Amino acid sequence: MRDLPRQLTVDELAELFEGRTRLVELLAEREDPLDSAEKVLGELTEQEQRQALNAHPAIGARTLSKRSATEQGSGDHPAVLTELAYLNQVYEEKFGFRFVVFVDGRAKSEILEILRRRLERTREEELQTGLRELVAIARDRWQKGG
Repeated sequence: MRDLPRQLTVDELAELFEGRTRLVELLAEREDPLDSAEKVLGELTEQEQRQALNAHPAIGARTLSKRSATEQGSGDHPAVLTELAYLNQVYEEKFGFRFVVFVDGRAKSEILEILRRRLERTREEELQTGLRELVAIARDRWQKGG
């Protein structure tokens, strides 16, 4: 397991956060980018925050980065995948940004339960939760080997 880095390039951060966004550009200018990520998120406009969330692939999406595919796993029941796709769409229509959750090896059926609960929350709660999850994913990716 690696310690959190003192400095990372835009490309390294783009891999951890699934794309080059304003968040990634600002973090690349900082020492301790993963430790300061929550503070930087608070400095972004809501549009920039949504951009960071929307860079992540949807849970259960067919086309994923190699890293996301490994994290999300495979072999789930087709009914679970169908409901996940449907609720992802409901979530994005309700909140205006992608559902992001730190999977950490959990089954998609468990993620489905989390998604159902989070659909009951307010938009502001979900925006903040999604951003925290986004940072948790990036930290975990770095610590597991970048």
